[in-house]
Amino acid sequence: MSGGVDSSVTAYLLKEQGYKVTGLFMQNWQSEPGEKCTSEIDFKDASNVCDKLEIPLHKANFSDDYWNNVFREFLSEHKAGRTPNPDILCNREIKFKSFLNYALTIGADYIATGHYASLKKIDDKTYLCRAKDISKDQTYFLHEVKESEFKKCIFPLEHLLKSDVRKIANDIGLSISSKKDSVGICFVGEKNMKDFLGRFIKLVKGPILDEHDKIIGEHNGSTLYTIGQRQGLQIGGIKDKDELPWYVFKKDILKNYVYVCQGVNNKLLFSQGLECDSISWINEDYNDDCIECMIQIRHQHNPVKCQVKFLDDKYIVEFNEPIRGVAPGQSAVFYKQNICMGGGVISKAF
Repeated sequence: MSGGVDSSVTAYLLKEQGYKVTGLFMQNWQSEPGEKCTSEIDFKDASNVCDKLEIPLHKANFSDDYWNNVFREFLSEHKAGRTPNPDILCNREIKFKSFLNYALTIGADYIATGHYASLKKIDDKTYLCRAKDISKDQTYFLHEVKESEFKKCIFPLEHLLKSDVRKIANDIGLSISSKKDSVGICFVGEKNMKDFLGRFIKLVKGPILDEHDKIIGEHNGSTLYTIGQRQGLQIGGIKDKDELPWYVFKKDILKNYVYVCQGVNNKLLFSQGLECDSISWINEDYNDDCIECMIQIRHQHNPVKCQVKFLDDKYIVEFNEPIRGVAPGQSAVFYKQNICMGGGVISKAF
C-alpha cells in the first residue's frame, strides 16, 4: 500500500475476489532533517484507504536494504558515467525480495502489487507478459525479477486501463482517486537531480562541446547527463548554428566533457546495436547461437526487432533498424510477442 491509486484499487479488487487482504506500507528512504517527507503523506493516505476497505495495515522499514542494495549501486553507476534505472533495482531488491520475504514471514501466501503487468501460466511455467494498458505497461521495470518470485505474486490490474482504475477508486469513494502518479527516483521521490546527487557525488562543472570539439557551453557535472538528453543543456543562440535543439550524443567522464549535436534525427544519436555483459533471463537461460526477438531500450520505447548473440563472454545485440539514444547504464529488455524474456544493463552502444 503506497498511498497511491494503483495499490489501493489492487487491495479492493483482491478483497472483492475473496482474498484475505493485509496491507503493507514500505518505508525505504530516510529523509534529511528539514527535507520534505512525502512518505508521511503517503502513509496517511494508505491508512485512510485501509480504514475504508476495512483491512489491517503493516508498516515495514527497508531503508537499510534500499541503501545497501539499490542506492549504492545507483551512485556507483552514476560515478562511472552511466545512467542507471533505480526502479529496476528497487523491484529486484525491495519489492520482490525484501517485501516478499517479509510477507511470507508474517504468514502471507502471495504478494500483490499495483504494477501494470500480467502473469500467465503455460505448461507449469509462469511468464511475465505485457498488461492490457500498453501505455502504462511496467514489464520493462520487472525484467530482473525471477520466475520463482512471480509464482508468489498477483497483478490484479493486468486487464485494466489506468482510466478504469481511477474510475473504480472514485466509485468506491477513495479520496486518492485523482492523486497524481509518483515520479522521480523510486521511493526517494521527485528531486532536483543536481542538488540531490550533489549530496553524494562531487559534481564538477566542465565544457559542453559540439561534434567538431568546439566549446559551446558549460555543464554542471558530466554524470548528470544521459545520451539523447535534450532538457537542461541551456545552449542557445550559438553563432553560425541553426536554430535546432541540442542533444547529448557522447560523454567523456575522465575529461569531464559532454558532447552535443543538433537535430532530433542527427546520425550521431543513433546506434546499430549494443552490448550487455550479462542478461538476467526470467524463466530460463537461452543458449541459442542467435535469438530473434524484440528489444526495448527504455520505458515506453517502441520495441525493435533484433538478434541477440553470445560472443566472447558478452551479449551482442544487433538491431534491424537504428535506435536513437541508446544509453549505457540503462537496460535493454527483450520480448517475444507479449512475453518479457528478461534483460541486461547496456555496457556499450555501437
